[in-house]
Amino acid sequence: MNFENPLISGVLIKRYKRFFADVKINDKIITVHCPNTGSMKGLLTQGNKVWVSKSNNIKRKLTHTLQIIEVENNKVGVNTHLTNKIVHEALLGNKIKDFSENLKITTEKKFNDNTRFDFLIEKGSKKSFIEVKNVTLSRKSNLAEFPDSITSRGAKHIKELVEAIKLGFDSYLFYVVQREDCGEFAIAKDIDPDYSNLLTMAIKKKVKIICFDCKFTSKGIKLNNRIKLLLND
Repeated sequence: MNFENPLISGVLIKRYKRFFADVKINDKIITVHCPNTGSMKGLLTQGNKVWVSKSNNIKRKLTHTLQIIEVENNKVGVNTHLTNKIVHEALLGNKIKDFSENLKITTEKKFNDNTRFDFLIEKGSKKSFIEVKNVTLSRKSNLAEFPDSITSRGAKHIKELVEAIKLGFDSYLFYVVQREDCGEFAIAKDIDPDYSNLLTMAIKKKVKIICFDCKFTSKGIKLNNRIKLLLND
């Protein structure tokens, strides 16, 4: 998944009102779009190195988008709008061994009046829903965690994936760790115990879990290695 334009380096000043961040670039402070609704816990220290991209949309009020924050020399992708594109590219390229080749892929597929899943994939009579989650949190060396704040929306998706299984679909939760420094993944039970309990229940109901880290290049981000899921007791 390539960036729209080459990245520009800067320094984080602050993030505020969820979708805004001030970034210093070449001694000038500009306000950029922050495409992440999460808490971004552990990422927002003033002075962190960041990378932004300039939009080709001349009608945009904010001309630049925050893409990456560097924490202790590790790059973290914060643009949640890219997460599905990263997975879609991997599905099209047959990079995920859980799924066969020559899939029919539908994005943003409606499941019911209240829920759309990120992907419906079909191969013959087999149909599977995939819900994708972006992961940025790491509080311990080599360990990525989700969520970084209480997520009622995430809880709803787990419940709906279980319902989909009852209707004959396969269901997948796909955690995309937009980092290169984590070889393991776990649910942050102390942050959202309800989400953790729901996921434990869902796994017993045959919801499948996939976790990958990402590889950063100067041009873009792509899925890299599958990483180990650590289940809570």
